[in-house]
Amino acid sequence: MHLSRSLSFIALLLSFFALSACDDTTKTGAGKYGMMDTNIPEYAAVQFFSHIYEDDNIEGALDFASPKMARLMKSYRINRNVQRHVLNMAYDKVEIKPNATNAGRNEFAKEASVALFFEGTLNGEIVKDLRTVKLVRIKKAWKVDEVSVE
Repeated sequence: MHLSRSLSFIALLLSFFALSACDDTTKTGAGKYGMMDTNIPEYAAVQFFSHIYEDDNIEGALDFASPKMARLMKSYRINRNVQRHVLNMAYDKVEIKPNATNAGRNEFAKEASVALFFEGTLNGEIVKDLRTVKLVRIKKAWKVDEVSVE
């Protein structure tokens, strides 16, 4: 009797551990492993470009654009035109990485600059590029305002 209680307890304990290991929480941040905080300029910059290069339209990118940038993007209407004429960077596939040296930024700042590294392909050729993205904080959200080649 004592042995069957011990075995039952062990079986219950093992099933509890097995079920607790099956946690299906999804990643909430951004970046390659979902560990980037969504309230930082790097997140907004990466999301802005991800929507431009991965989506079928510019609507997702407009959520991360300042009013000035949104007006400019809307005048070009489609992603490919925005890539070619606004950003001067066309890719078939691209990986976007923020520069990790911007630590220590003031959390109450109204403006920020982020360097982004781009590596991808265009017509089978490998293309690498670097862009400096200037962001502004509008109602607690970071928005891309300018993109430059510095």
